[in-house]
Amino acid sequence: MTDPADSRTPDYVLDIVIPVHNEEHDVGGCVRRLHEYVCTYVPYSTRITVADNASSDHTLAVAHGLADELPDVDVIHVDVKGRGAALHAAWLKSPADVVAYTDVDLSTELSALMPLVASVISGHSDLAIGSRLVPSSRVVRSVKREFVSRSYNLLLHGVLGARFSDAQCGFKAVRADVARELLPLVADTGWFFDTELLVIAERVGLRIHEVPVDWVDDPGSRVDIAATAIGDLKGCWRLGRALATRALPIRELRKSLGRKPLRPHP
Repeated sequence: MTDPADSRTPDYVLDIVIPVHNEEHDVGGCVRRLHEYVCTYVPYSTRITVADNASSDHTLAVAHGLADELPDVDVIHVDVKGRGAALHAAWLKSPADVVAYTDVDLSTELSALMPLVASVISGHSDLAIGSRLVPSSRVVRSVKREFVSRSYNLLLHGVLGARFSDAQCGFKAVRADVARELLPLVADTGWFFDTELLVIAERVGLRIHEVPVDWVDDPGSRVDIAATAIGDLKGCWRLGRALATRALPIRELRKSLGRKPLRPHP
């Protein structure tokens, strides 16, 4: 007779999600490299989740093969294309205490993983983000991409009053209970997902920890910079309007998460 406990979902402290779309040639190397790093350097019980979002190649089959081969590797499939859609689905389903993600190209050096997740696991921070724009980061990328990234973050500071330095670095972690509160308010399913999540978190009063990273641009990246920029501008307008009209329940969420303004000691 099978013990019912054997079928229970294992307890994980950390769940690292890799969103993928048509990455059949890259997902294997990414998962194996990340799995080896986690087994060697991460002292917490950790799962790696490949979140396939509407791939039309063999990405999903390759991912299932990796899950059969490697322990603590899982796969989910989302019918909607978009990094935001993949993360939304994977994070809400996760049994872990802390959820994170990294891009499949692993442009961010994995030595930043422990500094990223430790601040969240310890309870010091609610979210943690890798930043390519703080002075101690080391970044290799084209002048064009550097200009676009810095210009975008200046726009966020000016239009949405953001204080974090790098919205779009594909390297983030968040407390799972916080994610469950924030994700229903995040409307974007694409690249603006990160920005929307961070702006809402900041308005709620959550603590965001920034980790300097070593980052090397992937020359084979298929990201359409122009289309992404247009989508981000539309997202900024939509989010700014929602905040201005108080369409988002920021005050209620601040109360439910226990984040109140600091007051001086009497």
